[in-house]
Amino acid sequence: MANRLAQSQSLYLRKHAENPVDWWPWCEEALETARQEDKPIFLSIGYSSCHWCTVMEGEAFSDQKIAQYLNEKFLPIKVDREERPDIDSIYMQALQMLTGQGGWPLNIFLTPDDLTPFVGGTYFPVEPRYGRPGFLEVLQKIRSFYDVEKTKLNNLRSEMLQGLRRSVLLPEAEDLSEEVLQKGLEVSMGVISDRYSQQSFPMIPYATSALHGTRFNFESKYEGGQVCLQRGLHLALGGIYDHVAGGFHRYTVDASWTVPHFEKMLYDNGQIVEYLANLWSAGYQEPAFKRGIMGTVNWLKREMTAPAGFFYAAQDADSFTTADEAEPEEGAFYVWSYKELEKLLTAEELSELSEQFSITSSGNFEGKIVLQRKQTGELSETLENSLSKLFEVRYGAKLFAVETFSPATNNQEAKNNNWPGRIPAVTDTKMIVAWNSLMISGLARAATVFDNSECLELAVNAANFIIENQWVDGRFQRLNYDGQPRIMAQSEDYALFIKTLLDLQQAEISSSNANFWLETAVKLQKEFDEFLWSWEAAGYYNAPTDVNGELILRERSYIDNATPAANGVAVTNLVRLSLLSEELDYLDRAESALQAFSSVMKKSPQACPSLFVALDWYRNQTLVRISASEISCLMKQYFPTAILKVETDLPENAVGLVCQGLICKKPSLTPEELLTHLEESQNRWAI
Repeated sequence: MANRLAQSQSLYLRKHAENPVDWWPWCEEALETARQEDKPIFLSIGYSSCHWCTVMEGEAFSDQKIAQYLNEKFLPIKVDREERPDIDSIYMQALQMLTGQGGWPLNIFLTPDDLTPFVGGTYFPVEPRYGRPGFLEVLQKIRSFYDVEKTKLNNLRSEMLQGLRRSVLLPEAEDLSEEVLQKGLEVSMGVISDRYSQQSFPMIPYATSALHGTRFNFESKYEGGQVCLQRGLHLALGGIYDHVAGGFHRYTVDASWTVPHFEKMLYDNGQIVEYLANLWSAGYQEPAFKRGIMGTVNWLKREMTAPAGFFYAAQDADSFTTADEAEPEEGAFYVWSYKELEKLLTAEELSELSEQFSITSSGNFEGKIVLQRKQTGELSETLENSLSKLFEVRYGAKLFAVETFSPATNNQEAKNNNWPGRIPAVTDTKMIVAWNSLMISGLARAATVFDNSECLELAVNAANFIIENQWVDGRFQRLNYDGQPRIMAQSEDYALFIKTLLDLQQAEISSSNANFWLETAVKLQKEFDEFLWSWEAAGYYNAPTDVNGELILRERSYIDNATPAANGVAVTNLVRLSLLSEELDYLDRAESALQAFSSVMKKSPQACPSLFVALDWYRNQTLVRISASEISCLMKQYFPTAILKVETDLPENAVGLVCQGLICKKPSLTPEELLTHLEESQNRWAI
């Protein structure tokens, strides 16, 4: 018998609908029931393409004994972190306080009266293994602790509440000097310099901040340009990229960028496309970057674009090799055996593929092969033809014959459909504003840098879908399920979509659409300020006050993770809006927000690269007033803190005017002089 999650629109929640666990969604009724029955809340948070979330659903949450105990002794609540990142953020921070580490699935136990976390963990196996206790034993000990150790529980609860509340109280403001900016940009270079990690994540917020720093000539132990170039090469050449069909996986499980964790997330792909396009515009014109961008655009068109124009959220890591399998297998859709390659390719083709890609008979992932390039440069026609043969095996049709590929939206569809090639991974088809925004921004930048109308069309269609569908009763909505907007937008939705609108305004600056994008950005910024701005402390709260279900506290996120923190993006938007509108209220608000987070920026620069991008914009903002005839020569170049504005009333004989904040340089009389003035403005440094 299905539980309460059966009617949920969330794919992740519906995956748990047949569990014997009596799951509740996060709602007032669930919280009140826990209070009335004095049951500790078992809060489990994950997302649809999370591998270990899927494993735990099929193991512990499907076990009858575990479910019976959980239902009797706890109030189990399931949350999709992609629906409610505000809830996830609070309890992920709590888990890190409790255990020193985090991750998904996020499983945490809360006191029912005040929702305070007191025990937490990630993956729990059914039986003891991997150095972890069995889940039933964990549940029994936690319930015993809750019933018997009331003094310890109350002390722990008090300590946790104090810690969580302290986390939202930031120290007094610090001076944000150019030295602080330099330190922040340099730290970002260090984070992506491959000195530490045993795993390899894109970490694009850090790469973006580091790329900002490459135009300055400050002394550093890092060669910023080389560090940023190397990050691009790892992404475009590594196993994290799907060399057969395009699109980037979430991360690799090794430091050599070889074996990915195979899910493909829209948010990663949008950020990577924008970063690689910016690398290209900054002069690092490696052919693999363009191939990675265009391959990802093709994947996006083929598999991730809804008929209505928006982009789907993610594709799972796991897929079935046959319809008879009970459980999907990680990476099955993407990897190759050496025998398959021998059968599909001629000896000459396999030889050349082995010269350019890391291919051995023993494989590099559980006896199978993940394709990873060894060298930069263009791929030969022979290699592209070989990869096309692999595409045809995977999809059952030739590369450019597959214009659209209808997704499998659950495991049953994946197993029951008559696929012409391999069984694909399940696609989460919901629309998330923040993630769509990241992809639209990437497409807008690629459209500009490569003069690609197809990228721009995809971006415009997705943006128009959001504008036409995501307001309900005058309030912006975060999600869309099958044409139905849901859940009030959170700060990342506002900030990232405003950024998208400004990016589209710049991409279409010579078009009549430019004013529409700017006017919409101004409208949305007004709503953002009204419902999420903190008048007491400055900066933006994660969620409005009238979201469903009470929360233990309101956070103002400034820490970047796989996606940029909302407050860093929001401050950059405010500076850009001030330049375009010449309204100084935006600049005042940007300054207030930077001051609010200044102590964090000074003491923990590794936590907040997007705030340093915002500080760079604030300190080095540049408005270029330019004639329409000169605009195209600047749009494709990398000027990370500049806004272009078409003017018809420039000084006599001038082709442009470069303004640094509130001060304008002398009129530029030639394109060469304009470029010199702009480069000087972008490279000013007073240390």
